[in-house]
Amino acid sequence: MVPQDLIEEVAAFVRARGTPEDGCETGVEGLLAFCRETPTAFQTMVYEPVMCLVLQGAKEAHLDDRVLRYGAGMSLIVSHALPVTAGVIDAAPDKPYVSLVLRLDLATARSLYDEAGAAQGQQRGTHSMSVADSDAALTDAMARLFRLSQDPAEVQALAPLVLREIHFRLLRAQHGGMLRQLLLHESPASRISKAIALIRSGYKAPIAVADLAAAAGMSQSTFHEHFKSLTSTTPLQYQKELRLLEARRLLMSGGKSVASAAYDVGYESPTQFSREYARKFGIPPRDEKPAPAEAS
Repeated sequence: MVPQDLIEEVAAFVRARGTPEDGCETGVEGLLAFCRETPTAFQTMVYEPVMCLVLQGAKEAHLDDRVLRYGAGMSLIVSHALPVTAGVIDAAPDKPYVSLVLRLDLATARSLYDEAGAAQGQQRGTHSMSVADSDAALTDAMARLFRLSQDPAEVQALAPLVLREIHFRLLRAQHGGMLRQLLLHESPASRISKAIALIRSGYKAPIAVADLAAAAGMSQSTFHEHFKSLTSTTPLQYQKELRLLEARRLLMSGGKSVASAAYDVGYESPTQFSREYARKFGIPPRDEKPAPAEAS
């Protein structure tokens, strides 16, 4: 059960700042507050390693054929960077979608593994994006972090302690298995994380799965199996998603032709780019309109 006063406090905090679509920064680095009064269109984006605690309403995330719905009192843990399509599905003016999102600090989590990870025995996660009900202790810790974020003195003195507590509780959570696996040296989750970093750093250039597998220290078949299991996609599809997301950003920022955007993200054929863009976003790139400038 999420305390009603916390829902109201977070909603009021966001509304006072104009309810930006990408969330409101708080006084704690990496902690964002969200409030949406209507359902949103599904948008494709890259989820960095985060946890999202839904206080009210519901959201849905799609990753290839994997669909996760998470509502009030539930939390999402994302252990690896993933291109997903997500949107708010349950929100109304009198009962908005409200959530808190915290970027995960893997260094902090790693420092707690011996205490938290070992307590879970050999339990393993199966996917890098998981949802479960949040227990009262995790919800309480997130509430305390949000409330102290309004006071700079408390942020400096107390936020590091509460952040450690939250990471500790995430490692012990029933859906924290993949996060625990990620922290193990040379685990499949850790090796796939290295491959993802390589793809992201060089997504504009052609990649060879054999090279990624070698960098991960795996055979090609084993690498492909683990990559698919963790991300619900293949390395080449992952790269394509990154290219299309960046191309869309370029087109919506204005000043780029379709051909220029295609070449900038690594496509050699604007025709192929247009075909894959339309398949991904539902409209051809030539019809993509630049995003309107936000009023100051």
